[in-house]
This record gives sequence, structure tokens and C-alpha cells, in this order.
Amino acid sequence: MKLIILDRDGVINHDSDAFIKTPDEWIPIDGSLEAIADLTREDYQVVIVTNQSGIARGLLSINTLNQIHQKLLDQLHSLGGEISAIFFCPHGADDDCMCRKPLPGMFHDLSKRLRVDLAGVYAVGDSVRDLQAATRAGATAIAVRTGKGMRTQMARSQGEIEDVPHDTPTFDDLSTFVKVLLSGDTATL
Repeated sequence: MKLIILDRDGVINHDSDAFIKTPDEWIPIDGSLEAIADLTREDYQVVIVTNQSGIARGLLSINTLNQIHQKLLDQLHSLGGEISAIFFCPHGADDDCMCRKPLPGMFHDLSKRLRVDLAGVYAVGDSVRDLQAATRAGATAIAVRTGKGMRTQMARSQGEIEDVPHDTPTFDDLSTFVKVLLSGDTATL
């Protein structure tokens, strides 16, 4: 099985420090949906793993989150892309759950449900906690500079990040990573 794991906010769509609370606020990053469609055409299963603490904070409901995801799926389907599954953590930072990134709980759940070893599976994220969760779960972390990516890159360059290899590959955006992956030139990965 060819599998790719993606964070949502900051990788697929523009992020907001005020949270993505409505379908209207969900705006894809240029090229991200096309990149997922390209992965679909190459028989990759694409899974989203995302923290959604806005639910715990009362900023949106599960129903609204489902509407946001339906918008994502509808736009993606129009391009020929598919998402195999969406895993989300609705908890806040103080809820002491095991699924909220940087903990690897959602990745372990994904591994169990899909019956797949995450070794060698690329997990694309923009934030420190995305990269930490992927690495802790045994996946191969890939960083992008969109979303919180520039802040993450700065923290990485200053050695402020634990549990993430210093040589974690970094790309301008999801589209650039997918082009490199699908070109077969994986020496940079």
C-alpha cells in the first residue's frame, strides 16, 4: 500500500491563528488539491491527521467540522482526488489526551485501523508538533514552509526541536513535495 499522511491546516489549506471555524474560512493553498489528486492518480492512499482543538474551545461543532471536510472533499473530487480517511483530535492542550499532536496517538490509531507499518510512510506537516508526532510514530516527517512552516524551520535551525531529525526534508509547499516524490527523484527525501 502506498500511503501519504497529511496535516490539514497549513499544509492543504491556509491556516489561521483564530482557527478555521466555518467552511467559508477553509481556503486551499494553491496547488495543494491538485497535488492530492496527482497522488490519487498514482494510487496513493491519502490520509489526513489533524488537531482540531477549536472543538474543545467551543469555536466550532463536530457538525461544522464535517461541513468543512465536505467542502475539502467536494473540491478535491472535482479534480479527481480522494482522501481515504480523516483522523482528528477534538481535544484542547489541557485535556491530557493521547491523540493530540505532538503525541503520536492518531498515527498509532491510523496504523492499527489500516493495518500498516508507518516506517517509510511520509507524513507532511508545517508545525513542530506535526513533525514530532510523525517521527514518534515511526513515519518519515516531511516539512513544508506554508502555514507555520517558516516558524518551524527557524526553530529547527536553532536546534529548538526535540524528536525530529535535523535532516528532515523541507519543501516550499505540498505541491513541490508531491512533484519531487512522483518524479522518482527521491534522493532529497
